[in-house]
Amino acid sequence: MMKKLLFVILVATATLTQAQEFKGLDKSPMDRVLYPTSNRVTDKAIVVTYSRPQLIGRELEDLVPPNKIWRTGANEATEIRFFKSVKIGDTVVKAGTYTLYSYPKDGTTEIIINSAINVWGSYGYDKSNDLVRVEVPVLDSKEFLEAFSMAFSGEGNNAILHAGWGNVRVEIPITVL
Repeated sequence: MMKKLLFVILVATATLTQAQEFKGLDKSPMDRVLYPTSNRVTDKAIVVTYSRPQLIGRELEDLVPPNKIWRTGANEATEIRFFKSVKIGDTVVKAGTYTLYSYPKDGTTEIIINSAINVWGSYGYDKSNDLVRVEVPVLDSKEFLEAFSMAFSGEGNNAILHAGWGNVRVEIPITVL
C-alpha cells in the first residue's frame, strides 16, 4: 500500500512539473544600476530599474524618434528610486519611486522625472505628473553599444547617471542631499 501511494505521488509530481511552461529569455532583459556603485556600500541612494532593448541592425532614430517621449528603455517605463532626497537641475525631488522618461531633440535630450509608477512604456505618460524636466547634451562616443545601457559614476553626493545606445550618450548629474 505504501509503495502504491509513493508511486502515485511521484507520478503526480512528475506530471505537474512537466505541465509548467516557462517563458524564454526576454529580448530586452531587465537590469538595474545602483548609486553608490560599490557593493561594499549597502546604504544606496539611487536605484534605476530598466529594460535593455537591442539595436539588432536597426537604426537608433527609428527606435527612439526625435521629439517624441521615450520610456528610456524597453517594456515598462524605466523606474528610478531615490532612497534620499536628490537635486536634479534646480529641482529637489523627495525620496520615493518615480518613472524616468526622455524626450530626445536635436543635440540635446530632455530628462523627465514623473510621479506615475507601474506604467507600461510611454503610452500612459501624463505631462501633468512631471516633477523634473532638465535638458542635457547628447554626446557622441567611439564605443558602440548594441544594447541600451545605464551606469553610474561619481563620488560622495555627486552622482552621474550615464545612458547610452549605439554611439549616443547622455550624462545626468544628480546631487544626493
